[in-house]
Amino acid sequence: MLLSTVGGVRTLAVVTETEAYGGPDDPASHASTRSGVTERNRAMFGPPGRAYVYLSHGVHWCLNVVTCAEGSGAAVLFRGATPIVGLDTMHARRSGRTPLCTGPGRLAQALGVTGALYGHALERAPLVLLPGWHVPDEGIGASGRIGVGVAAERPWRFYVRGAPGVSRHPR
Repeated sequence: MLLSTVGGVRTLAVVTETEAYGGPDDPASHASTRSGVTERNRAMFGPPGRAYVYLSHGVHWCLNVVTCAEGSGAAVLFRGATPIVGLDTMHARRSGRTPLCTGPGRLAQALGVTGALYGHALERAPLVLLPGWHVPDEGIGASGRIGVGVAAERPWRFYVRGAPGVSRHPR
């Protein structure tokens, strides 16, 4: 779950879709060997549990959590979530548009995530990563990644089957 108190307002959403990026050996990762450490991706190489936030196509903020040891450059993108608390705030942040949290840009906007949270430790306010619901193995789906030009076939996208917060359910 992601608990946001950005702007002093509480919102909560259960993460239902993620996508992994494996660091220097992953050509789709911002930490790939062709990029190395840059000002944009330096948070990916920081300690695990930190937020790696970036602007996608100059329009949408995207939220990732750094997942491996310091220096590894691996992170997991939060692609979708099911809103639980603060739906009025999420609707306002999204200017009344729906869906609220399907897709990484919508999720970040609904939770108030911006570049100000770059490198933020996700164990403290205003954005906290908490344990979510238990989902049995058969309730978890895996597929190739979405929206990447290389290594899209890697089955590193995980989602809760049938959950409303999933951006795209495979046929």
